Amino acid sequence: MANLRRPARFVMYYRIFNLPLLRFLFRTAKAIPIAAQKEDPAVLQQAYDAVDAALADGELVCIFPEGALTGDGAIAPFRPGVEKILARRPVPVLPMALRGLWGSMWSRRDSALHRARLPRRFRAHVELVVDAPLPPERASAATLEARVRELRGGMA
Repeated sequence: MANLRRPARFVMYYRIFNLPLLRFLFRTAKAIPIAAQKEDPAVLQQAYDAVDAALADGELVCIFPEGALTGDGAIAPFRPGVEKILARRPVPVLPMALRGLWGSMWSRRDSALHRARLPRRFRAHVELVVDAPLPPERASAATLEARVRELRGGMA
């Protein structure tokens, strides 16, 4: 978020959003909680409605289309939520990739047993790479996944 020139609304997993000590922070940042259809269809629908309203108001909405943190540093297949969002509100999409995140304190590189210790790379160099906007009619999950893979290259 620090690299973006305007405020962004992040879509995040509802169970993390609802953590007692962090909920205030996430609500203040106007994060949008989301759940899988199987977990809580009502939360999922509320998320789609909130994303649509934010986009209608001209806000920037940031989603992680993999749907979860990677367990091995590889990019997981993108889920179709972006297509559902664009079907409701066709807007340009900016593909972005994070480079150097794997092995930083924000990744899952170390097992749960080792996570209590400081990460190996406490001050990792994490880079955000932003591509040119894609028109909504070209922004499918498969197209975005391919573009993000290109942007990230070999830097997990």
